[in-house]
Amino acid sequence: MRAWVECPVEALSDKEDASYFAEKFRKAVRIAKIDPYRATTHNKGIFNGIDAVVLATGNDFRAVEACGHTYATRDGQYRSLSDCSIENGIFKFWLELPIALGTVGGLTKLHPLAKLSLEILDNPSAEELMQIVAVTGLAQNFAAVRSLVTTGIQKGHMKMHLTNILNHLGATEVESQEIMIYFADKVVSFTAVREFLEGKREKATNSAAR
Repeated sequence: MRAWVECPVEALSDKEDASYFAEKFRKAVRIAKIDPYRATTHNKGIFNGIDAVVLATGNDFRAVEACGHTYATRDGQYRSLSDCSIENGIFKFWLELPIALGTVGGLTKLHPLAKLSLEILDNPSAEELMQIVAVTGLAQNFAAVRSLVTTGIQKGHMKMHLTNILNHLGATEVESQEIMIYFADKVVSFTAVREFLEGKREKATNSAAR
């Protein structure tokens, strides 16, 4: 299955030089084509998107991953499943991998959540579901590489981690905003966030008691 997207380079970014961004993106994908260690993380990101859809629709994500990783080594070295080119001012990004999915039989019709997922997708045929899965992997990969060459993957992960901690601790919207600002340039850990939040609440309680 092949999924691809293309557009004029200038349509890629309105916050920085689009051609500079496009070239950084192309180089990042190129590195994943020649460095098997980078390719491992690169392809893992692709399967973050693919596995979610495969699991939701009652298909076997382990079989899909096995085929994908085997295909990534088809020339004897493990490589990126996606590729990128910039030619005549056109940015093109594509993904190729073998996919075999079903929409009839097995868990796809028996499991209520799998059935609901297929209904949400407008009950696609097997071929259409494979297209959806490939496009999801491509979109996930684009987002990851874009983050990698701009703000950085770590920043996004830490923000998500902090949000999860705040939800777990039952922080209010006001508390969450203040803590987000405080930890913008600090190491995020559950203990550090909890202690900071408890300290703020204790101060607020003491002030109200006076």
